[in-house]
Amino acid sequence: MADADSASEEDTTVEAVFDAVAETAPAIRAALPGRRVESGAENPSGETALAADVYADELLAEALAAVDGVGSYVSEEREAAVDAGGAVDEDAYAVAVDPLDGSSNLRSNNAMGTVVGVYDAPLPTTGRDLVAAGYVLYGPITTMVVADADGVREEVIEGDGEGGVDRSVTEPDLTLPDDPVVYGFGGRVPDWPADFTAYAREIERELKLRYGGAMVGDVNQVLTYGGVFAYPALVDAPDGKLRLSFEANPIAYIVERAGGRASDGASPIRDVDPDGLHDRVPLYVGNAELIERLEAALA
Repeated sequence: MADADSASEEDTTVEAVFDAVAETAPAIRAALPGRRVESGAENPSGETALAADVYADELLAEALAAVDGVGSYVSEEREAAVDAGGAVDEDAYAVAVDPLDGSSNLRSNNAMGTVVGVYDAPLPTTGRDLVAAGYVLYGPITTMVVADADGVREEVIEGDGEGGVDRSVTEPDLTLPDDPVVYGFGGRVPDWPADFTAYAREIERELKLRYGGAMVGDVNQVLTYGGVFAYPALVDAPDGKLRLSFEANPIAYIVERAGGRASDGASPIRDVDPDGLHDRVPLYVGNAELIERLEAALA
C-alpha cells in the first residue's frame, strides 16, 4: 500500500475496523451479566471458555468480517483464521482479536477488555506487519484506545447495546508519562525465574503495585500513569502465557506508538517470528528505561 490511493484505502479500512469494534462494545458489555458461566468448550489454548467469551467472539466475527478490506478474522477462540471474503486481495487485512481478555475476572466483577490487531499480512506473521491496534476496556466506563499511523487516542464509548453508539475522544494524543508510577507483574511469584525476581524486587521499591488480572486493565494503568507491565517467562512456562498474535503484538504496538518499549526479555516483541496462530510469548512493556533495565537484568 505505497501509493496515495492505497494509503487512503488503508486509512478507511482501519477506521471501519474500529468503528465496528466500538459499535459492538456496548452489546458485549450488556451481555456480560448473563454469561458468567462456562460454555462447556475449550479454546485452542486448552482454556475453558466462558459463555461471554463465545458470545463476544461471535459478535466481533460478524461485525469485522463485514468490513470492506478485511480478508480474515483470527480469534483467540478459534483454531484457524476465518475467511472474510477478501483473502484473494493481496491488500486485504487480517484482524486478530482476543474477544474478552481477562474473562476470568467476570465472576469477581473486575475489569476485562477486547484486544484488536490489524495486520497487513496473513497470520501467522510478525508484529512488524501491524498497521493499527487497539483495545476496549470494560471498566467503570467503557473506553477504547486506538493506535495507528496518526498516534494513540482514547475514546469513551456509550450505548445500551441495542442501538446507536456515542463516542467522544477524551485524549487525542496519548503518550506514556515521563515519570513512571505503577507496575503490574503476572504469574505466581514462586514460578518467577531468579533473574526476573531480582528485577521485580527493585521495581517494588520504586513503584506502586497495580495488578488486576486482566492484561488490558493492567496495561491501561501503565499508559495512564507510566510504569511497567510484565507477564514473564515462568520456570514451568518458559514460553510465557500471553498469545503473540492476539495480545502481545497489539499491546506492543500501542505502547510503542505511545513512546514506550515492548520486549520478550531480550529483543522487541514485534520481531518475534511465530510458527503458529496461537504461539505464546513473555511480554514486558512500559517506559523505555524500565524495559532497558529489564533486558539487562535478564541478559
